[in-house]
Amino acid sequence: MEFKINNLDNVLSGAISESSGDGKIIATINGKEHAIRIIVLKNSILEFILDNSYITAKLIEFGSSYIKIIMNGEQIILKKHSKLTEILEKSLALSGSSSGENKLFSQIPGRVVSIMTKSGDQLKKGDSVVVLESMKMQVAVKAHKDGSVRELKVKVGDTVSRNDVVALIE
Repeated sequence: MEFKINNLDNVLSGAISESSGDGKIIATINGKEHAIRIIVLKNSILEFILDNSYITAKLIEFGSSYIKIIMNGEQIILKKHSKLTEILEKSLALSGSSSGENKLFSQIPGRVVSIMTKSGDQLKKGDSVVVLESMKMQVAVKAHKDGSVRELKVKVGDTVSRNDVVALIE
């Protein structure tokens, strides 16, 4: 799986090579093996030893395309599926969605797995409206402008194509 850390320019590629089941893991990150020993994993807190260094991490927020954590006191944002995120961001920029447009379109084909809002709810630009699943990845369809949800055009379980209208926002 690939991750992009918010302050780094390069994309990291990582995979678990071995797992013994007793908290010992061998992970390969950018082609280099690292020994990891899980000490604590509960209530969104992970304590572990990575190559003989103690690390504590707390999950702050988990989105469909990112994970926000605090690791040893520093906030880090991991972008999951960074290449897909870049494609979606470029696609949205090219679509030229203007602030006067009421229709919220799906950027990808997929199955609706979650609806984050209902008719009448107030939204800010970037708020998640619907979550789609495509190729075992979940992608949030986000509001393209501030406004209120006039109508949802989908329900959980529906299948949508790219550029299908998922909601009307006034």
